Amino acid sequence: MTENAYRDAGVDIDLEATAIKALIKNLTYRRKGKCTMLGSVGHFAGLIDFGEHALALTTDGVGTKMLVADEQKDWSTVGIDCIAMNVNDLYVMNVEPIAFVDYIATDRLSIEKMAQIGIGLNEGARLANIDIVGGETASLRGLVNGLDLAGTCMGMQAKEKIITGEKIRPGDLIIGVPSTGIHSNGLSLARRIVEMYAAYDKRLKNGKTLGEELLTPTRIYHESLHVAASCTVHGMCHITGGGLLNFLRLCPFGFRFESPIRPPEIFTWMQETGKISTVEMYRTFNMGMGFAYVVPPTAVAALLNAVKGAQVVGKVVEKPGAWLGDTEIT
Repeated sequence: MTENAYRDAGVDIDLEATAIKALIKNLTYRRKGKCTMLGSVGHFAGLIDFGEHALALTTDGVGTKMLVADEQKDWSTVGIDCIAMNVNDLYVMNVEPIAFVDYIATDRLSIEKMAQIGIGLNEGARLANIDIVGGETASLRGLVNGLDLAGTCMGMQAKEKIITGEKIRPGDLIIGVPSTGIHSNGLSLARRIVEMYAAYDKRLKNGKTLGEELLTPTRIYHESLHVAASCTVHGMCHITGGGLLNFLRLCPFGFRFESPIRPPEIFTWMQETGKISTVEMYRTFNMGMGFAYVVPPTAVAALLNAVKGAQVVGKVVEKPGAWLGDTEIT
């Protein structure tokens, strides 16, 4: 495969960033009166002034992982992914998720799919301790081919407890937390590799098939609320599409990763099989690190003790950018 494997698989991260900027530059209107927007567009979640508290909203979906579920005829876990991709975007700001609505767009309704999706949504709600308060199902034959699952989550937190990354300074350390695998990003490229070079029933050395690996649900990092309450945390990051580039949302400084978490077998298999460069892998996938904390050196010991499997993976540096060793991820 080429250096730009993810783009060749149909997802151009650079084009997406440019397109989003084109959209955001036209979002200039601001509400008059109470309950106005706090901060600016661009962080993991949007904040709304609610007196002593702030409400937070975020929205995300399962993406082309739904196509893997279709291949495997197993839709029982994608609801967990849908909720995880939303609540994790709230956790990074130390916001507690409280309510969720789902949105399903499909070309044709399947009772079996809907029932299985409901199982996953319910389990995700349990893991994140949220209420699913409603949703919408749209039959859009001619516009949608298959089924798309997305959702929106609302959270709440006292204003003084919200963490945005503004306290991050050079010298802070980055503590990575393991993922459960590919989560819900990079599936366009992962599917392309599987379908070009193998099959979903191919078994890896760990005993799981490729299909099982790709359907492993996204981890819900609910422990982050406890961690932020008991440790000094300057910033948090949810590693989604764009890989290490997600850290650039937090502050104007740079992030150098010198001891990354060892990638699980699914990532090494994809890289070796698809002949993908290391830089492309780290700008596409989470590579085994699904969440990260940015903390001062004095807080490292307490945080490592609080989060199972966590490890120091790098540090904050003065020069802007994301770096894997001495190589910039662009």
